Order: sequence, then C-alpha cells, then structure tokens
Amino acid sequence: GDVIYYYGNKGDPEPLFLNPGVYGLSNSLLDTPWKKLQYGKQLFSDVIKHSQNLQKEDLVQELIKLMNNQDPQLPDPAMEDQGKDYVLPFLNKYAALCVRCPGYGTRANTVILVDGEGQVTFTERTMLNADITQWKTSTYQFQLQI
Repeated sequence: GDVIYYYGNKGDPEPLFLNPGVYGLSNSLLDTPWKKLQYGKQLFSDVIKHSQNLQKEDLVQELIKLMNNQDPQLPDPAMEDQGKDYVLPFLNKYAALCVRCPGYGTRANTVILVDGEGQVTFTERTMLNADITQWKTSTYQFQLQI
C-alpha cells in the first residue's frame, strides 16, 4: 500500500512513518503546536471537505488562498516560548499562516495534487524580486511511474 514518511533536519534521526491524516509543517518540526499551524490544518480540512464539487484549478486556487491567509493566531504561548524575546516585536506578523515582513516571510506557495490514477499536478506560485505585488505561477503535470 501507499506509505508516507517524514524526515527533518532536527528531531528523530530516522524517518518517521505517518499514519493517514492531516499534518502541518511550518518553520519548525512536523505538527509543532503553533496556533497558526492548527488553524491552517483546520482550513485545509475544510477545503478538502468541500472539494468534491471543485474543478482541479479551483481547488488549487482555494489552497493557495488558504496559504496566503494573514490573520494572526494570537495569543500563542508555544510560538512566544520558541522565539523568546526575538520574536515578540514581530509576533503579530509571524503568527499568521502567510508571513509578510520586510526581508522575511512567505515567498512561495506549492500545491501538489495526485489523483487516483497517479496523475500529478504540481503548481507553484513564487514571489518575484521580493515584491509582494509580483508573482509567477508555474504548473507541471506528469504521471507517476509505479
């Protein structure tokens, strides 16, 4: 059957087997208990729950819209503790799914869809020249070789 593993540069030295489900990954370890991560997982689950009637392109757009949500999820003691005093002046910006700060923040969104026949649609939206008004979207489609 299909299996998925998580491997990061910190934490467990071996890849971690993941049971079926929804996982979240931000600028930390898998499923770090940040409020923005929990919020993003809930938004993702809501999009997927209502995706049956969406065309593929509309699903991609809904997921990109989700990843660009800038609503701060505060207060967040886990994020405050991890960032210590460094993050406090910027916490309002860092506590959102999409971070927009000068010199730091979200610069790309990637959506990878794999259908039941192994057809992959890879879409990436990338910021150009560190300018939040300029984006390039690239889409690639291919068949998985199993």
